[in-house]
Amino acid sequence: MLRGVAMLDLRRLRLLRELARRGTIAAVAEALSYSPSAVSQQLAALEKETGVALLEPAGRRVRLTAAAELLVTHTEVLFEEVERAEAALAQSLGENVGTLRVAAFQTAVLTLVPNALTRLEQDHPGLRVEVTELEPEVALPSLLAGQFDVVLGEEYPGHPLPRPRETERHDLLTDELRLVTPSSWSRRPLAGLASRPFVMEPVGTTAREWATTVCRQAGFEPDVRYTSTDLQVHLRFVERGLAAALLPDLAGAGDRHGVVARRLPGRPRRQIFATVRRGAAGQPKIRAFTSALQA
Repeated sequence: MLRGVAMLDLRRLRLLRELARRGTIAAVAEALSYSPSAVSQQLAALEKETGVALLEPAGRRVRLTAAAELLVTHTEVLFEEVERAEAALAQSLGENVGTLRVAAFQTAVLTLVPNALTRLEQDHPGLRVEVTELEPEVALPSLLAGQFDVVLGEEYPGHPLPRPRETERHDLLTDELRLVTPSSWSRRPLAGLASRPFVMEPVGTTAREWATTVCRQAGFEPDVRYTSTDLQVHLRFVERGLAAALLPDLAGAGDRHGVVARRLPGRPRRQIFATVRRGAAGQPKIRAFTSALQA
């Protein structure tokens, strides 16, 4: 039976939750910038607080006991309520100050975020915003661990991303996807480019999966000779007449010389969204940032 539940330490509960999510003490320590021994000590202290065994040996590792799994389930509710309480308190103060930590994918960092930051500097000078370029699949675990407050992500048509139950997603805008070719090439529809080289994102990314699917639906397997996560690299190869690409409008093809951007059938669009921890959406600084992005 649990004892002293009212005295449970939130930081230790967060470590237990991260262990449930990441699987090993070493992974928790690396993610949260602790030493493995410090994580072990904090979890041992949590066991004393609860009065039950939370970890049991599993070979060279440890695993959560049934009691620990139960505690993690209730911890999710607890952290959501803490987020709501902090948001309500921030709203009551009437000031938009402090630090907002944002992780965003590359084209958002290049296009959407600078304009939003300029607006925030004018409207909320007391708010400090820290931005890290990071893809959503990497940033989301860090969001849940408390290292970021907002993650900006992208979702391609037909390729929905996982939505962890501990998060809330808010769709911000859509970004049309187009066929981009060198202006020196004859203007052909996508189906007419079966023999031409392409530049795409790496295998395993949703952007690559979407682009490959679009080409297959047009009747051919794309000849992907060049691969990069940097869409500016894609545009450079198109500018030099080396490849065709399938790119979102935010990549900036419309502003580049030597390229032609054309609509695809059905006018597909990627969805750009903001993800926050469940309960945190009411934070004034988060609202201010997402509003500035949409503006």
